Amino acid sequence: MNKEENYDIFALEDGATPLTPEEQQELIPSLVTRMQLNAVERFGINAARIWAMRAKSLARVDLLSDSYGRELHRRMFRGVWRWAGRYRTTEKNLGWAVPRITEGVRNAFEDARTQLQYASYPLHEVAVRLHHQLVLIHPWPNGNGRHARLMADILVASRSGIPLTWGVGANLVSVGEIRARYLASLRAADEQNFALLLKFARS
Repeated sequence: MNKEENYDIFALEDGATPLTPEEQQELIPSLVTRMQLNAVERFGINAARIWAMRAKSLARVDLLSDSYGRELHRRMFRGVWRWAGRYRTTEKNLGWAVPRITEGVRNAFEDARTQLQYASYPLHEVAVRLHHQLVLIHPWPNGNGRHARLMADILVASRSGIPLTWGVGANLVSVGEIRARYLASLRAADEQNFALLLKFARS
């Protein structure tokens, strides 16, 4: 991230979703720079991960559900955005149309449950396919990729699988070669080629 981007709190990274002025006004803490925003968001995401990875949380029967997905997003971003946990109400440069979001998310989780029930794919591929579908729908004003990756991690952990690594824990929010590979693998998955995304999630 260069100096100019660091001092523009709402600067867009490649592939990021722009926020409307109304959505920007829903920022809770008093922040000035993008670096500060990223740091506060990371703190909330880490807290949500700790909560989600507890044995009691992983044993929840509603793990793959619309309600759980909302709760997870709320826990990730509730200290940052007032709209945390609420689906977006504005159209974006990518993602499904607003009226289809709730149905799309519910179907994505239903697909994952069915794939697990019938062993349609190995565990990692079920998680990666769920991640991709959530990113494709783009249900939130922001934080879609981070929410989808954590949701995939939770699914794998709930089945005692080998954890996914997503570019060896690289910062996928900032511009760079690893983020570029991640975005390229998502675009390949848009064409139903999940090999690159699966490879990236394990790298």
